[in-house]
Amino acid sequence: MADVVVVGAGVSGVACARELEAAGHTVVLRDTGRRPGGRMALRRYGDRVVDIGASYFTVRGDAFAAVVDDWERRGLARPWTDTFTAWSDGEREPKPGPVRWSAPHGLRSLVQDLAEGLDIRSADPVEHVTVGERPSVDGQQTDAVALAMPDPQARRLVAPGTAAHDALDDPYEPALALTVGWERRTWPEEDGVFVGDQPDLTWVADDGLRRGDRAPVLVAHSTAERARRHLADPASAADPMLAALREVVDVPGNEPSLVHVQRWTFARPAQEREAPFHLDDDGIGACGDSWGPSSSVEAAFVSGRALGRALVERLA
Repeated sequence: MADVVVVGAGVSGVACARELEAAGHTVVLRDTGRRPGGRMALRRYGDRVVDIGASYFTVRGDAFAAVVDDWERRGLARPWTDTFTAWSDGEREPKPGPVRWSAPHGLRSLVQDLAEGLDIRSADPVEHVTVGERPSVDGQQTDAVALAMPDPQARRLVAPGTAAHDALDDPYEPALALTVGWERRTWPEEDGVFVGDQPDLTWVADDGLRRGDRAPVLVAHSTAERARRHLADPASAADPMLAALREVVDVPGNEPSLVHVQRWTFARPAQEREAPFHLDDDGIGACGDSWGPSSSVEAAFVSGRALGRALVERLA
């Protein structure tokens, strides 16, 4: 059977690797992080975790629904809410939508569950991917390579003029995630707030309601414009983001006991694609949340799964 290297151990890379492994191929997942998860990231504070990347996921297709049903059955995922609040210029109104799902142990735990048993090389960054008679990863030949990461990161690994380099053209936008916590809850109960017409924030999640333990912790996501000003020093965004949060949510007037800012240089794709993945004649594939009509956890899973199946067919 073939040897395949998947670069990136987020949900898309893991879904891709799982398809290849199930078909009998030898798959190695390499990732710069210390553990699988990608942007389904969490941070631990004492005995609890906070989602500091993706906030939730939704379910549309049957394939992902089957995975989520299994997670729910085993207590790994739970329905959170179908209604958030829309805030704009001081006005707020309920905004119903699809059921949003969360994970008691953080969204990263779901990726780790999918990755169980796979050969994952953590803290193992790839320097370059080259093409030839067979593709090579850092000088080692393989039968195929799947790049499961934001386009700007993947593009750095491949040479200009290659089909993969030309295809990886989504620029992505940055974001910052501000985690703040107080000693007790004092604000009205809203699971999450979509923030409009505000220069600093796009979204606020109540992590205590998301987790189900009612902890007095909020996570606010910045606009791309605010993030760009602080990419070199994310902590410097804490004060302006907290001031913006106070405008949207009636949080305590005293200083929070917990403050942390997470930088996401490549947080979300800037444009949409129709194609679910890329796979060229050089044996280089690409998958992730930018491949497909809308960016989401499910889109990343579906993209990785589709690329994995295409590689299985290619390598047969």
